[in-house]
Amino acid sequence: MRQRSIIAITAALAAGSLTLTACGSRDDDGKSGSGDKTTVVIGVDAPTTGDLSALGLGIKNSADLAIKTANKQGFVKGVEFKLEATDDQAQPSVGQQNAQKFISDKDVLGVVGPLNSSVSQQMQKPLSDAGLTQVSPANTGTELTQGDGWKTGKSVRQFKTFFRTATTDEIQGAFAAEYLYTKAGIKKTYLIDDQKTYGAGLAASFKTNYTKLGGKIVGSDHINPDDRDFNAVVAKIKKTGAQALYYGGEYPAAAPLSQQLKDSGQNIPLMGGDGIYSAEFPKLNKKADGDLATSVGKPVEQLPSAKEFIANYKNAGYKDAYEAYGGLTYDATWSIIEAVKIAVEANDGKVPSDGRKAVLDAMAKVKFDGVTGAISFDEFGDTTNHLMTAYKVKNNAWTPEYSAAPKIG
Repeated sequence: MRQRSIIAITAALAAGSLTLTACGSRDDDGKSGSGDKTTVVIGVDAPTTGDLSALGLGIKNSADLAIKTANKQGFVKGVEFKLEATDDQAQPSVGQQNAQKFISDKDVLGVVGPLNSSVSQQMQKPLSDAGLTQVSPANTGTELTQGDGWKTGKSVRQFKTFFRTATTDEIQGAFAAEYLYTKAGIKKTYLIDDQKTYGAGLAASFKTNYTKLGGKIVGSDHINPDDRDFNAVVAKIKKTGAQALYYGGEYPAAAPLSQQLKDSGQNIPLMGGDGIYSAEFPKLNKKADGDLATSVGKPVEQLPSAKEFIANYKNAGYKDAYEAYGGLTYDATWSIIEAVKIAVEANDGKVPSDGRKAVLDAMAKVKFDGVTGAISFDEFGDTTNHLMTAYKVKNNAWTPEYSAAPKIG
């Protein structure tokens, strides 16, 4: 496995020597400024402000760590990588604007992100039209890669430029249903989603797989994710005899929903997907113990392959945790770095003049051992790693309970 030693921050770096401008070895315009190295920019888009900033900052920092590691190693000879980070505020329209910023910078050869599937829907087409590779560490909406036809077994790749290191809602919903019905023994569940692309898709996948197993959906509802008073829907749940609440959405709404559920006297768990798997969830919910979540892969803390990532992240001094998508982001960023390396080595050691096309073509050949395990992509651009983990809140912290690759179909 490659070394991932963190860059030592010297006075010279602090003075700004990481801010690279020119490139002497590029095929097209021969810009120069950092010796004979060519600058390759990797964009990252995530919500670094607002309710979901804990997850977004973990994404930004983990991408930054991958880029600094590649530069210190000299992983791509003659290339210096640079990060261009944007804040999409978890808003699709802002994500679309950020996509245009990346497109207009010809040194950007790949984009990492975003967090939200709804944001990605507005970024995919412009990035695809520009031939700019996009790798998300967090988007799980199955339709993003396979189209709506996946529901009837007629999957068709939507954008040749879109890849992800996170697995799909089809897989996550199946795993959640399998865990809740088989492992937790819960046969009656109330279903709620936040009407957003991620939440609605995940809830639908859970419902399909849970009822196939024999579970009963005793009621369903939708909420506004910006609301914080859920007493009306909590009262509905109480009348159904539900043994659990499955929520398709994210932690800012899930936390108060769970607490109000417990405050009403219903001592049942709320379960959600990776959107609630954040350290912020138990901080925002005084009665989170017993709640459940699923997330992609095994916990990075349990993976030998992640030890260097965890140590280097800590040593880098980032003030924000790497959170749920740290390892996946590092791997998403490294996949673009690997593609750049393939493109450069195939072009006599120089970044090709058609760098975006060369990087995109190289993505099909990308295969490496990453932080979260073996990294490669299938014919849809989806990760080939389908491993999932179920977590439970114990003593106000998420604790891994069970890991497996679910049965699909």
